Amino acid sequence: MSLTDVSPDFPRERLDATHPVIRPVDAAALILVDRSKKTPRLLLGRRNPALRFMPGKFVFPGGRVDAVDRRVPVYGMLDSESERRLLARVTRPSAGRARALALAAIRETAEEVGLLIGTQEAGDPGPLPGAWAPFGAAGLFPNLEALSFVARAVTPPRLARRFDTRFFMAELSQVAHRLDGVVGPEAEFVEAQWLTLDEALRADVPDITRAILGEVAPRLSGGHRPWQPVPFFFSRGAKVYREALA
Repeated sequence: MSLTDVSPDFPRERLDATHPVIRPVDAAALILVDRSKKTPRLLLGRRNPALRFMPGKFVFPGGRVDAVDRRVPVYGMLDSESERRLLARVTRPSAGRARALALAAIRETAEEVGLLIGTQEAGDPGPLPGAWAPFGAAGLFPNLEALSFVARAVTPPRLARRFDTRFFMAELSQVAHRLDGVVGPEAEFVEAQWLTLDEALRADVPDITRAILGEVAPRLSGGHRPWQPVPFFFSRGAKVYREALA
């Protein structure tokens, strides 16, 4: 196990010792890459300044896993390396849980920026449940094969909201449909921008987003290889550690 103390990279954390420790909820985020230009660009959205959680910050599309993510029909499977690492360091590992995490990243991307990662290769799925309805309306199965697992981060204890977030990466070429009117002044994302890595690092991003940006840099410049180690950020006491999931 390769464990590194990275606490200096997270100076903003001010933990409240009086706050009860709550269990982090499963969540997922998607790093969408546009390679149509010489320098790859990443999609980040600016959260509505009226929101209580991370107001005005630029983040990747993402959110918590919903129950419906475990039931929706899909196309394909996660690659074996992504699934194996998603099952590592969890108390109740299952293929269904890994699948739901990847699907949450796809669904949240559709909900927050209107980009649907899906395919018509398996035919028309018909009506799909809940928040997945736009995929059914567009005749798309969510496409698990488009995603790779690239990072994981757990919110420190003693905070009011805690997430165990898995970060996935996909190419813009995997977007099969776009919804209009999703981003706007009354939405969760008031704007969405395609930024180079350098531009993203200069934007108003949370510390963990900045850390993940640094981690995906080799995947942008040297080619995205699924067998590359996956960084896992977590806390012990007042310190933040990085472990490489090989």
